[in-house]
Amino acid sequence: MSYVFPPAPVASVPVVGSSDRFPVHRIYCVGRNYEEHAKEMGFTGREPPFFFMKPADAIVVVDAGQTGELPYPSLTANLHHEIELVVAIGKGGKDIKAADAFSHIYGYATGLDMTRRDLQNDMKKQGRPWCIGKGFDASAPIGPITPAAQAGDVTKAGIWLQVNGSDKQRSTVAQLIWNIAETIEHLSAAWELQPGDLIYTGTPEGVGAVVRGDTLEGGVDGLTGLKLKVV
Repeated sequence: MSYVFPPAPVASVPVVGSSDRFPVHRIYCVGRNYEEHAKEMGFTGREPPFFFMKPADAIVVVDAGQTGELPYPSLTANLHHEIELVVAIGKGGKDIKAADAFSHIYGYATGLDMTRRDLQNDMKKQGRPWCIGKGFDASAPIGPITPAAQAGDVTKAGIWLQVNGSDKQRSTVAQLIWNIAETIEHLSAAWELQPGDLIYTGTPEGVGAVVRGDTLEGGVDGLTGLKLKVV
């Protein structure tokens, strides 16, 4: 088979303890999945889960012990950080039951759902899709994936983010409105999940703006952390 131009390289994430890499198929994100974050965004209660997507090549891979570079995106004056537990799917499926969900998980990683909040809010006001606020280039930083067997019990893990050494977000994965298994059940009812899918599971309260020169450092207990400088 020949192509009219060379295909783009496959987006991939390093795996802890392995020379193999995890090829990324799709990136799904869960909106407003921590109650206190929902409140700070003007919402309350356990609403039905909803999802948005980012391009697979929106990832910014940060290796263990390294400080990555996060380019400040165009068209925004209000770039927000959102620290998240990322679930990496290793076995696909449709209509996966919550009771079976963990058998589909390859591993877990620390991720950031970067958001052009001003553009997102403008789109919300106009009743338009907010892809421009969420799915831009370099909007999905991620650290190495830890295989599930090595990750411990992530369902109760602490999750946190600091900006320039000061705490901004700190909670536990146990505070998810829709937990990991429930999220996979709902998501797989709408899309057939595939090996290589990443699920950004939602962010706790404390989101806020960053500017060029800021250093972001975050993590999920038991997983490799993530450190980036905004450039």
